[in-house]
Amino acid sequence: MKIELYEITIKEITKGYSDNSEQGVTGFCGKLNIRPPYQREFIYNEQKRNAVIDTINKGFPLNVMYWVKNDDGSFEVLDGQQRTISFCQYVNSDFSINNKFFHNLTNVEKNRILDYKCMIYICEGTDLEKLEWFKTINIAGEQLTAQELRNAVYTGPWLSDAKLKFSKSNCPAYLLANKYVNGSPLRQELLETAIEWINDGKVEQYMSIHQYDSNANNLWIYFKNVIDWVQLTFTKYRKEMKGINWAELYNLYHEKTYDTVALENRINELFLDDEVTNKKGIYLYVLDGLEKHLSLRSFSESQKLAVYKAQGGKCPRCKSMNKPTKDKIWEIEEMEGDHITPWHEGGKTDISNCQMLCRTCNREKGGH
Repeated sequence: MKIELYEITIKEITKGYSDNSEQGVTGFCGKLNIRPPYQREFIYNEQKRNAVIDTINKGFPLNVMYWVKNDDGSFEVLDGQQRTISFCQYVNSDFSINNKFFHNLTNVEKNRILDYKCMIYICEGTDLEKLEWFKTINIAGEQLTAQELRNAVYTGPWLSDAKLKFSKSNCPAYLLANKYVNGSPLRQELLETAIEWINDGKVEQYMSIHQYDSNANNLWIYFKNVIDWVQLTFTKYRKEMKGINWAELYNLYHEKTYDTVALENRINELFLDDEVTNKKGIYLYVLDGLEKHLSLRSFSESQKLAVYKAQGGKCPRCKSMNKPTKDKIWEIEEMEGDHITPWHEGGKTDISNCQMLCRTCNREKGGH
């Protein structure tokens, strides 16, 4: 891997500056991708933006910036996007400071800015080398997300199309799935989720394989299929549906046919059940039947202590099964609260339905 430090003037960086909104922001005679198309559009506020220009005017050093060099000889800003856009916009007379635009300045004042040298590290190497380097450098300013780091490495036609579909606040994926998926499209979190879904969490592997594909249609079709299945299977939306790993459920159950009316009635019952403390887990439970998803309400310490004393420290299951430990006095720490009538048979978590069993008996009962 090759990493070199360069001094590049603002005049060079701003030459050919262009802000084409959704087509991206470029400079350096069109060779520098300052903000790739459909990437997050975070920009400095007026105070921070003016501070960049003030720093330049005083000849003070800006924090070092990082560029990555692509195989075609072009560059992409990894860190320093907001600082670069700030001085590019000022030189372009997009805003004024103290009622003076750049074009209002004297030639001496203009040259002071244009001749300012930015300290920029430029990295060349394999995709893996660049990704590891990006992970270890001390990123200044707005912290990059893991997916933004990957995007800086796996640039290409596939990523450009994927960003179009997944990386803007009004992009198709966000409009379709914002109620079901966590994360911001502008910070690339929605794109990250989609790739995790389609490739079992192996994001870098998937991006490496598809880097030079002409489009990201396969990713979009899969993502849309998952959300369509969720909406068709679970006909009533609840806020608890957001953030579930829907792809995992889709992969396991999308070929099954469900009575969606009966399914919704069961979900509604479970939402009204005070015993169920993890409402989000209801959607997993109605598909696989595992009670662990529900985090069922457990007996309080005071309830268990009262039952323990009433039982005299003995385990009723040991006695009923005539085990050698039927008369043993257990320490309370060696026992566990058990529902006499299980939850799925209508048993509630109240003291009348509680018995204290030794750990062995509780495990054996739970296994039946």
